[in-house]
Amino acid sequence: MADFAVIKTGGKQYKVKEGDILEIEKIADTTGKIEFTDLFAGKKVTASFIEEFRDSKIRVYKFKRKTRYKKVQGHRQTLNRIKIESIA
Repeated sequence: MADFAVIKTGGKQYKVKEGDILEIEKIADTTGKIEFTDLFAGKKVTASFIEEFRDSKIRVYKFKRKTRYKKVQGHRQTLNRIKIESIA
């Protein structure tokens, strides 16, 4: 029997095992334990919230030649760091 699970959060899927530390998109409820459900076996995955932080800035650059149009925009994504406690 495999000791991993596949969870889905923020529109992405993560293959996790006990003790993993993940950086996922911000989730609303960050108090206490966070619970996920395994996509394949239906196992219950419990994680604990570590911290909320902002990722490094990325530049979004739009440019059209011959029309003197350029636009630079920055974006910083808010992320959560969680630790996988148990897979039951």
